[in-house]
Amino acid sequence: MIDIGSRISRPSSPDAHADVGTVASKLQKEIILLLAWGPAILLQLAHPLVAQGVADHSSFRSERWGRPRRLYRTIEAMLGLSFGTEGEAQAVAAHINAIHDRVHGQLRESAGIFPAGTSYSAHDPALLAWVHATLVAMNLRVYDAFVAPLGAADKDRYCVETSTIEPYFGIPAGLLPRSFRELEQYMAGKFESGEIAVSNVARLLARTIVPRRTNPALGLVRLTTIGMLPPRIRDGYGFAWGPRREAMLRLSARLIHRLLPLTPPVVRYWPAARAALRAVNRPRCPVRAHGDPRARC
Repeated sequence: MIDIGSRISRPSSPDAHADVGTVASKLQKEIILLLAWGPAILLQLAHPLVAQGVADHSSFRSERWGRPRRLYRTIEAMLGLSFGTEGEAQAVAAHINAIHDRVHGQLRESAGIFPAGTSYSAHDPALLAWVHATLVAMNLRVYDAFVAPLGAADKDRYCVETSTIEPYFGIPAGLLPRSFRELEQYMAGKFESGEIAVSNVARLLARTIVPRRTNPALGLVRLTTIGMLPPRIRDGYGFAWGPRREAMLRLSARLIHRLLPLTPPVVRYWPAARAALRAVNRPRCPVRAHGDPRARC
């Protein structure tokens, strides 16, 4: 239903790349952060209005190649927002906003605090804020567990940097959390309000999102997707969990944490992130006297 990412910065020039020296770039260049998407999506779907919107307007469940196609488009959009030029980021945002124009409807059955017939819209700032918060929270958790511990200052900075996505999607200024404490308070408030409740629709969608146990290659994805969820949400989906699976998750995280420093950048980091870094470090063309048209870099 809702696809948004995190714009690292807002360069003044349409041709300028995002600032690759930020905390956000340090996190989002890591391919391993794909492990954050599963639990983030399930958290998003735990909002009944988000789940209904996905069920009503997404074709990834019905199309044979719907899931890989959706994943490819989402990654492409995320990389464009995170590491593209300002012009590219605006184009991605415009495309997403155009898709959101068509996403609206009503809740078909009551769920949580929402009665049947409650209207939803992909342009609703409250729903956009929830989607954003789940992505930020899970990115921080996965980075902490699989890559390296983050200090409080870096977590706060990440929240500030990713909040610059607001103007791209019409989110009121100041609505998104600007610190890790604000993020935690926001998430806790959503749970306590009763807004976040796993509906029958969400449970049906989860069957398509969570990899099956019969696919060993996706075992880590399944383990992380389920294990990173808050216990109340995990229970709401009906996922089994226990000390053995918790130990497996912790062991997997320690193993990847040790292997990542040995992994070549071409395997570890997104190509778009490496390209953005090269663009920033590329020597600038010297200015020739009188604007000599023959000057070349």
